Amino acid sequence: MPASPRLIALKTAVPAYPVDQADAARRAAYLFAGHPEVLRLLSVFDNTGIERRYSCVPIDWYSESHGWKERTELYLKHSVDLLEQVTRDCLAEAQMDCSDIDAIVVASTTGIATPSLDALLIERMGLRRDIVRLPIFGFGCAGGVFGLARAADLARAMPGARVLFLVVELCALTFRKNDLSKSNIVAAALFGDGAAGAIISASGNGPELGTSGSHTWPNSLDIMGWEVEEDGLKARFAQSIPSLVASDFRSIASNFLRRNDIARDSIDGFACHPGGAKVLDALEDALDLPRGGLEDSRAVLRAYGNMSASTALFVLHRMRERGLGGRCLISALGPGFSAAFLMLDG
Repeated sequence: MPASPRLIALKTAVPAYPVDQADAARRAAYLFAGHPEVLRLLSVFDNTGIERRYSCVPIDWYSESHGWKERTELYLKHSVDLLEQVTRDCLAEAQMDCSDIDAIVVASTTGIATPSLDALLIERMGLRRDIVRLPIFGFGCAGGVFGLARAADLARAMPGARVLFLVVELCALTFRKNDLSKSNIVAAALFGDGAAGAIISASGNGPELGTSGSHTWPNSLDIMGWEVEEDGLKARFAQSIPSLVASDFRSIASNFLRRNDIARDSIDGFACHPGGAKVLDALEDALDLPRGGLEDSRAVLRAYGNMSASTALFVLHRMRERGLGGRCLISALGPGFSAAFLMLDG
């Protein structure tokens, strides 16, 4: 039997501009001062469980209008900068150099890049010209878990190969100051920017990446995603997300564990993507955890906000930094509406 892929390195990065939640709330109140129907929604800033986030642009940027061209140029520049940073950090942790990487998987859904981000990074860093490439778009918040699973699949299919997995999301660039919808206000209160990276290989030491799986709810395409507007991407969130998690996630996760012969009591920890405070409450109930039991997910949400696909890897990184080992279930929810699962052992 071929050796299982292992997590050889794991790193995270955020851009240069910290945004305190209180400052973001005051800025939103100023921007929407002439719209009382919006001002009534601003209590969401106080109820997110977020204290600070990070942005690739200074806070004054959000007070102006911006179009697709500018947003895309910023997305490309800052995405590649962050991906280079986490790549160099991962290579240093794994004691490798660029020539050691055989494959690259990059997940991102907050901008458009053609050539894709992996191609831009290959050119920037001088990665090998024969490297196997897999760009992933459209998984939203679940992209970190789906992408890590696909990187593990590549490592299984290429014995001995070293696979670089990267994820970057610049969620805050999607804010549109003329959009008075509730979804835009919720996104403005939740979203932050961040990137993460990992090196995966069956040749090396580290926790073992095990089985993965997913579930897509029927008739759920309008639950979460982007709407394409003239001046950028508009966030779409349904109010039903926490209730869907509360009613369905327990059985969906149980089915995944049962199909793969994994006992619930054999799991030592949960690295759950923190979509928001209410979603975390629902996840803790579904997983039979006490309120606050998803400590690392709540800590990441508090310190970084919701960085879409990057966030689950920030949670996993925090758990590893705290010395939490054993068997871990990594999970996230994203457009589709979908749940993604991945097991990590050791």
